[in-house]
Amino acid sequence: MRIFDPHIHMTSRTTDDYQAMHAAGVRAVVEPAFWLGQPRTSPATFVDYFDSLLGWEPFRAAQYGIAHHCAIALNPKEANDPRCTPVLDLLPRYLVKDNVVAVGEIGYDSMTPAEDAALAAQLELAVAHELPALVHTPHRDKPAGLRRTLDVVKESALPLDRVLVDHLNETTVEEAKDAGCWLGFSVYPDTKMDEDRMVAILRRYGPERVLVNSAADWGRSDPLKTREVGDAMLGAGFTEDDVDRVLWRNPVAFYGLSNRLVLDVAATDATHEGNSVLRGGA
Repeated sequence: MRIFDPHIHMTSRTTDDYQAMHAAGVRAVVEPAFWLGQPRTSPATFVDYFDSLLGWEPFRAAQYGIAHHCAIALNPKEANDPRCTPVLDLLPRYLVKDNVVAVGEIGYDSMTPAEDAALAAQLELAVAHELPALVHTPHRDKPAGLRRTLDVVKESALPLDRVLVDHLNETTVEEAKDAGCWLGFSVYPDTKMDEDRMVAILRRYGPERVLVNSAADWGRSDPLKTREVGDAMLGAGFTEDDVDRVLWRNPVAFYGLSNRLVLDVAATDATHEGNSVLRGGA
């Protein structure tokens, strides 16, 4: 089983996770820019973070045979902080980088006017840089958040078929599908979706344009949830081709819209800027 996790925050994970992911079949990931977990206090902190998504994380992933790409954005939660909004002016510097395959994650957290402005501005950046967009739907009041998201996308110049709407569930999938978006589902141990619910959605709506991710981060999450979904699909009678479509070909097709996706893992130097993933004598 080959797996492409289209939304995972490896900055928050250990090197052991890369090893376990490769053993489970993960061969590619996309890491979207997201909230640190505590307030960032200046745009300079984003510069270092974005640089790590383009340097250190691809280096770590390559040690375990995993192709690492990223999406770059000012995330919805921090769009409400005036100390962070100048990051919007820095984004063009990063959106031209080869390893950036989408603008994301953008969208809504609390559905504020500041989030409206940040979402609209970043959709236009996606158009200008010919990139697709990864959109975060809010964890509260999901149907209203989805409708507001779709309204803003429709007002932009970015076609809906270049938008991956993430964190969907049973209350939002049909409307997102009818709109023509790509459909993202995050599978978590306690919150969001689980394997059985994901299988039920696939039975009802089919595998077309469906992407399943772990969204693993610094909270209680599991970077192997994609594999568990694949196993659950097989146990429920889906074919190996169905599994390959959902866990590999669909994310390849979506992020391939960037014309920057490279799935071959290139050999790396022993160190990245003088540092290795090892400690001690190496």
